[in-house]
Amino acid sequence: MSAPRTVDVLFSAPQDVYDEFHPAIMAALKSVGVPARISPELAPEDVDYIVFTPNDLIKDFSGFTRARAALSIWAGVDKVLGNPTLTLPLARMVDPGQREGMVEFVTAHVLRHHIGMDRYILSSTGWDQTAPKLARYRKVAVLGLGELGGACAQMLSALNFDVHGWSRRARELDGMTCHHGAEGLTRALSDAEIVICLLPTTPQTENVLNAQTLALLEPGAVVINPGRGALIDDAALITALDAGTLGHATLDTFRIEPLDEDHPFRAHPKITISPHIASLVRVDSSAGVIAENIRRGEAGEPFLHLVSRQEGY
Repeated sequence: MSAPRTVDVLFSAPQDVYDEFHPAIMAALKSVGVPARISPELAPEDVDYIVFTPNDLIKDFSGFTRARAALSIWAGVDKVLGNPTLTLPLARMVDPGQREGMVEFVTAHVLRHHIGMDRYILSSTGWDQTAPKLARYRKVAVLGLGELGGACAQMLSALNFDVHGWSRRARELDGMTCHHGAEGLTRALSDAEIVICLLPTTPQTENVLNAQTLALLEPGAVVINPGRGALIDDAALITALDAGTLGHATLDTFRIEPLDEDHPFRAHPKITISPHIASLVRVDSSAGVIAENIRRGEAGEPFLHLVSRQEGY
């Protein structure tokens, strides 16, 4: 039996990302029995696989005539989907560690607003012993029931929240009410007290939370967006917060990142911002996903987590 061939992997990423991921990917490839050379500088015609962060480091993919796949380290690939030269199979990152991190972030912020912790943390006076309603009586809408949204919805369901999930196509998940399509979005959002956005950015999902859909929520509702900045109409969000129809917004993603220092979100008393850290990729677990996809390519097996150009994710 002949020894497996050595594959040449182009790793196109900022230097700090390369330095962090390179040893982990090499170790993961060794563990699955794939000999490899990984370099940030390879002639396109010599590349078997592209591992990359979607960015402007590679603008023309047409020269990668031998490459079998482009493997993204990040979950979001909207920055490269419009590149007409990227015709290779494209896989996005679906990382078990990233999924766990997102569940923890979302659960923490839902419980913050559900229990009303801000009234104790931000106030040193008074003695308010008003009991919050139990989770079973609080409707939570989760927009997006993919790898991340589905996991968050199931955790919240396990905590006994009245979870209503929404996706573009019909889904069935235990412990919650699932909706789909335009009418389903209205049902999911109507009277919801907490909304979590975990959709990809596509032409169909941009501004899914706008003046009309925000008006469906229970007065004083909370929006949590660890998904994508373009899912929310920024102006409509601020208008609803200023009017008091929306109680608070916790935002981890923005249309332009990093968020400008003078952006109105930063100073708004009803907005909590974090710097896109809701679910950072975990190096070791994501390296395993990259190595498994390269192993699959060498074995002639289907790649994991392939992106649909038609769907946009």
